[in-house]
Amino acid sequence: MNTHPLQEIATGLAVGTVVPYLGPDVLKLEPATCPVPATPTDLVKLLASKVSVPHKIRNNLTAAAQFIENFKHRKTVVSLMNEAFAPGVQPNTLHRYLAGLTKKPLLIVDAWYDAAMAQALASRGNWGQIQGVSQAEHFGEWVHYFDDKGNPVEAKEADTWHIVLYKPLGSIIPEKNFIISDSDFVEVLTEIDIQTPIPPRVQELRTGANFLFLGCRFNNQLTRTYARQVMKRSSDKHWAVIEGPLTRMEQKFLSEQNITRIDMPLAKFTAWLQSGQTCRALAV
Repeated sequence: MNTHPLQEIATGLAVGTVVPYLGPDVLKLEPATCPVPATPTDLVKLLASKVSVPHKIRNNLTAAAQFIENFKHRKTVVSLMNEAFAPGVQPNTLHRYLAGLTKKPLLIVDAWYDAAMAQALASRGNWGQIQGVSQAEHFGEWVHYFDDKGNPVEAKEADTWHIVLYKPLGSIIPEKNFIISDSDFVEVLTEIDIQTPIPPRVQELRTGANFLFLGCRFNNQLTRTYARQVMKRSSDKHWAVIEGPLTRMEQKFLSEQNITRIDMPLAKFTAWLQSGQTCRALAV
């Protein structure tokens, strides 16, 4: 195993040139303490258990959410998402490690609906959260801004935060915003190529940065599109910690975006980050 990228990652995190990009699989690090859906498959199963969904879309999260929105109203979708993520998730070792990074300013991207990363940051001062919002509920708006107490603030406040937590799909707290249905994504994807839905502060902080994908898989088009657009105009070197075989489309995406795959369990990678050991310790 080539350990050189690991040292680059550790150094980049320490000096603030690496942007952590978290996917839902981060919640699998401590599954015993995770009472909320930790994968799109888990979430669509939960939604389909609450509302009857046609068999052909029962495994398609965005299509199932759209069906519920069409036939049971948008409020039903929001209510089900609230129910799914209301139990909350305690921050795990990775969340706590990232919350402890001290280089300023720091951008963290978290592409799932839980609030664990926000809770890990709760003890830090001068940070804030930028949430993607649905056009179905906030027509003409793409994001909302919240300070470290969860209070709505103006976009200009984000320029002063030491840590920016960007939740492109929304989150259960503080305002319960969810980009989840087909129509939600159509609205965003119509504009995302010209970067309109990406907050200016995020665009600024990503410039020249390296992205580190943790708990992410790129086996569907939406995941790839979001990652590609959030990374736009950053650096030309990135990493993804993904264990095991990749799909053909994942391999293609990683190659196109110059993302080096670190083939190892996320738990092992996280333990190494916490330990501060040299990369040699992982060359097994």
